Amino acid sequence: MNRNVMSDLTVHTSVNSADVLSQESNTSPETNVIVTELSEEAQLKLEVIQSLLEPCDRTTYGQKLKEAAEKLGVTVRTVQRLVKKWEEDGLVGFTQTGRADKGKHRIGEFWENFIIKTYKEGNKGSKRMTPKQVALRVQAKARELGDSKPPNYRTVLRVLAPILEQKEKTKSIRSPGWRGTTLSVKTREGQDLSVDYSNHVWQCDHTRVDVLLVDQHGELLSRPWLTTVIDTYSRCIMGINLGFDAPSSVVVALALRYAILPKKYGTEYKLHCEWGTYGKPEHFYTDGGKDFRSNHLSQIGAQLGFVCHLRDRPSEGGVVERPFKTLNDQLFSTLPGYTGSNVQERPEDAEKDAKLTLRELEQLLVRYIVDRYNQSIDARMGDQTRFERWEAGLPTVPEPMADRDLDICLMKLNTSIFERQREPYQICVAEQSK
Repeated sequence: MNRNVMSDLTVHTSVNSADVLSQESNTSPETNVIVTELSEEAQLKLEVIQSLLEPCDRTTYGQKLKEAAEKLGVTVRTVQRLVKKWEEDGLVGFTQTGRADKGKHRIGEFWENFIIKTYKEGNKGSKRMTPKQVALRVQAKARELGDSKPPNYRTVLRVLAPILEQKEKTKSIRSPGWRGTTLSVKTREGQDLSVDYSNHVWQCDHTRVDVLLVDQHGELLSRPWLTTVIDTYSRCIMGINLGFDAPSSVVVALALRYAILPKKYGTEYKLHCEWGTYGKPEHFYTDGGKDFRSNHLSQIGAQLGFVCHLRDRPSEGGVVERPFKTLNDQLFSTLPGYTGSNVQERPEDAEKDAKLTLRELEQLLVRYIVDRYNQSIDARMGDQTRFERWEAGLPTVPEPMADRDLDICLMKLNTSIFERQREPYQICVAEQSK
């Protein structure tokens, strides 16, 4: 077919059987294709080609090519290919037929198997892993393999769609709790800090424990300070510092030490689970207290590789402050020497009832955090405990730091203070080094 017969073309939207038989008798099987209907896109291409086939000089034809490319939203070269296709194959040459695999994910067998296996392994038994957490593992594996174009989150969802659909069908009730969207926190500099995975953003704060303690001889002391480090993504308590020293950068450093190192405990703690969290944060998010604004903490961040941020406003501290209330309601209020959270609620015999030492309170606190708090389901997660979410949300397994290297990073120039304040945890440290 050539340009001279273009003007004689008539496209019919239907043909009768006699026409078809006539066509079949005059054509070979290879070219026996009848176009009975054109899509809007194909009709537009046809009109453009018709305009280009009209006789004109070279300059005018070049201008027409440009106008055709703009009209179709393609390049001039693509228009030229369409014209060539028309001249060679006629109408069939440029009417698009959809891909046979349209709507299907086009990834290699390795990635498909990796996605499915990771999801199934992450949801074995009591473990829980979400598709987004699977996507994090995919990105981490791609970095390990040097693959610059791994499957994205949407592809992961498409691969897992049949499994998720089947899982949804077998559910007898709707999962409780709010899952929400990706969490973000606002810094004092106005930055929206997105929290995408475990150990991404840690938060830290202090509180005075509402329990009076005694020394080893039973003499009344005072209420200790508790510092906690929280993983924002999972809400896991990563580490603590319990002692009588008021909040300072050294106390923060001790809490960070506790959070960063793997934790092991002796039989005196009577634990049923392990405090399995450890690693380093990428961001450290706190209020504007002077201990958090200190040069010492900035120095620690620089050496360990995390960035320190201050909260934009007090209301941004809910993640780290909420556990204090939970600890007070479920643990501290049940202990002898409990003073109540305010003067009006203080029991009359709080001083007389006090009998716990700092060491005993620390054992009770660790037991509660390990066996109950981190193993409880956060209301936002639905069917993942805080520890399960932390474990499933890790892009890669953290590399443990050597105790001595970490101590050097955390130390202040006045090392005697650091060593003295670390004493309550010497037994725990000894266990870790075994």
